[in-house]
Amino acid sequence: MAEVYNHKAIEQKWQKYWEEHETFKTDVWDFSKPKYYALDMFPYPSGVGLHAGHPEGYTATDIMSRMKRMQGYNVLHPMGYDSFGLPAEQYAVTTGNHPNGFTQENIKTFSKQLKELGFDYDWSKMIATSDPSFYKWTQWIFKKLYEAGYAKHIDMPVNWCEELGTVLSNDEVIDGKSERGGYPVVRKNMKQWVIDQPAFAEKLLEGLNEIDWPESTKEMQRNWIGKSTGVEVDFDIVGGGKFSIFTTCIETIYGITFMVLAPDGEIVQSLMDCVENKEEVQAYINETIKKSDMDRTELNKTKSGCCLKGIYAINPVNGKEVPVFIGDFVLASYGTGAVMAVPSHDQRDFEYAIAHKIDMIQVIDGRDVSECAFEKQDYLGKGCKLINSEEFSGLTVEEAKEAITVKLEKQGVARRKVNYKFREWIFARQRYWGEPVPCVYKEDGSIYFLPDEELPLILPELEDYKGKNGKAPLENATEWKEYHQNGVDGIRETSTMPGSAGSSWYYMRYIDPNNENEFANQELLKHWLPVDLYVGGPEHAVGHLMYARIWNRFLYDNGLSPVKEPFKKLVHQGMILGSNGIKMGKRFPEFVVNPSDVVEEYGADTLRLYEMFMGPLEVSKPWNDNNVQGAKRFITRVWNFFTVAENLTDTDDGALTKIYNQTVKKVTDDFESLGYNTAISQMMIFVNEVYKVGKCPRAYAEGLIKMLSCVCPHVGEEIWQIMGHNETIAYESWPTYDASALVDDTVEIAVQVNGKVRATISIEKDAQKDDVLAAAKEALKDKLTGNIIKEIYVPGKIVNIVAK
Repeated sequence: MAEVYNHKAIEQKWQKYWEEHETFKTDVWDFSKPKYYALDMFPYPSGVGLHAGHPEGYTATDIMSRMKRMQGYNVLHPMGYDSFGLPAEQYAVTTGNHPNGFTQENIKTFSKQLKELGFDYDWSKMIATSDPSFYKWTQWIFKKLYEAGYAKHIDMPVNWCEELGTVLSNDEVIDGKSERGGYPVVRKNMKQWVIDQPAFAEKLLEGLNEIDWPESTKEMQRNWIGKSTGVEVDFDIVGGGKFSIFTTCIETIYGITFMVLAPDGEIVQSLMDCVENKEEVQAYINETIKKSDMDRTELNKTKSGCCLKGIYAINPVNGKEVPVFIGDFVLASYGTGAVMAVPSHDQRDFEYAIAHKIDMIQVIDGRDVSECAFEKQDYLGKGCKLINSEEFSGLTVEEAKEAITVKLEKQGVARRKVNYKFREWIFARQRYWGEPVPCVYKEDGSIYFLPDEELPLILPELEDYKGKNGKAPLENATEWKEYHQNGVDGIRETSTMPGSAGSSWYYMRYIDPNNENEFANQELLKHWLPVDLYVGGPEHAVGHLMYARIWNRFLYDNGLSPVKEPFKKLVHQGMILGSNGIKMGKRFPEFVVNPSDVVEEYGADTLRLYEMFMGPLEVSKPWNDNNVQGAKRFITRVWNFFTVAENLTDTDDGALTKIYNQTVKKVTDDFESLGYNTAISQMMIFVNEVYKVGKCPRAYAEGLIKMLSCVCPHVGEEIWQIMGHNETIAYESWPTYDASALVDDTVEIAVQVNGKVRATISIEKDAQKDDVLAAAKEALKDKLTGNIIKEIYVPGKIVNIVAK
């Protein structure tokens, strides 16, 4: 009889063993084996610690890396921390203590929890983005971006939060308030460090065709980049001045009845002296700057706007004067900050024209436009022709696009152009806890970047970590700010880099984390990149995943990364919901599951098994305590059978041959495709069959435990040892299957009488017709009452006997 399964003793034993023996330490210089690089999106080490959702993705990569190790790969599976973050800064502001102490304590907590879950991380390669030895190279790469002209210091409208004293990205602003704290956010022009994302747009679009990512994520990136091909056209303003618009629908230019400018743009400011309704216009501008770009575009359902009375633009194709409005849906930071409005052929313009009582002119024939606009998706490629368009009337849309463009080009007022929705990536925050930007503003206004030997530029300790009067906290470091070296005098930059800086290249540093001379050895990068499997949440689709691709592409173009794309395969794990079917969080604290509690009561192996068995990795799934108990019961069932020596035999009577080989094949295939729930189901089927037979050949038992150990590593190691092995199971060879054993020698076929199924028989695959018919008649002996008129046999399919 088996000893009682004691998860606490077993898990503590093997976690200690792995740590003492450095079982999962990777020799990155061992090029004798094929490499496999499995990567998790590294966490921010919050004070709360792990939640139940963290282990799901981590277990998924852990299973894969354990299998690959057994398959003979040299596996790199590292872990680290995205350790710059606002919570640590708020702690520093509140307590006056340096945020690094808070951060290091949280890293200890996180690491302890991760080790309790039995993940095969190589802890010798742990990194933290707030470690100066790491951010030295973040600063170095940023310096290279600046030298190449991609990092720029420019005036631009930003989301400013006075309460937090910082600039926020668009995704940190919700309904005009900061995501963290809910403080008011306004738009204002400020000098900002930015990275020129549009410069990488074409390369990023091309790269999407080369990677194995979810199609939905690739489509999100394509839409975020937002490539469009069209024409930029200049419009003169009556009385002097001009502006330009970009359009993909030049064929509708004769249908313009008004123009719309960005309320917060320079064009409007230059026109204010000529505007007759200044107060009304200024009030509208003031309201607009309170809104984020998202509120003004994607979330904008209103038709708000304001006419610039006394201002008219001249349509260059026909000299017609049209009124000019401002509307918050036009952004100064996108395109030219101005749009042409053709209400008959754009639904937003149609609704705007109705709301503001503006005329409409239909210029493309093919549908009535009295109720709604006839838009490009409805007329392109349909043979529709232009009307009310002077010499271009009667041309098809496609013919008119080219002809009108040529006319405007000859007039010198138009240029063919590719445009992107993609904007500059704002690369500075008025915060303390981030990478210092390693530059100095000289007295003559020029920018001086620190020489490499002065990196890292380390954050100074402060007496007060709160910024004052909208200025960055580093403004408080009066001595640190002053720079007088190498014959250069100036003031240091006091903004710090955003949280996305370190995470844009961290996967490279894992490969060579202690290198003091370069961010990573180039020979090692050539061997280990790209990452073979990257698992993390879909919420990073247009943030981190875009930024990491940009930094890698920049490094690739400069001979510093060996690959165009950093992540070969990407998988998004689904969310683990509370048992109420809603995301775990502060709103419903009673439904939040702490993984440490589950580990304490049931064991880490149970938690891992349960989370992988809940359903497909990619879908969201509600927590169920009863099913956690079911996972524990399965582990106990395996333990009770396979730890009893008498249950294992050195001979094979064939009873389990087929099911074992089927199991090895299915588990291998399913693990490769991350179909862990179905792989576990197959192992359960095999164990059920083992219990029915009552004995199991030792080779099959060992094969099962190898496969199960990827999901439940502690109990896998313990059973492996009980089976008589002295070494860890981690480097044992992966089980193989005999393809011939999967083939069925017999088939079941239906036997019909007069077209109705009356029995089924099992026959040899190559059985002769006479033998099959004899077996069929034997099976029907109680059902055949009349004379047999005809006997039909379709080989391997069916027997039909016609009787009267």
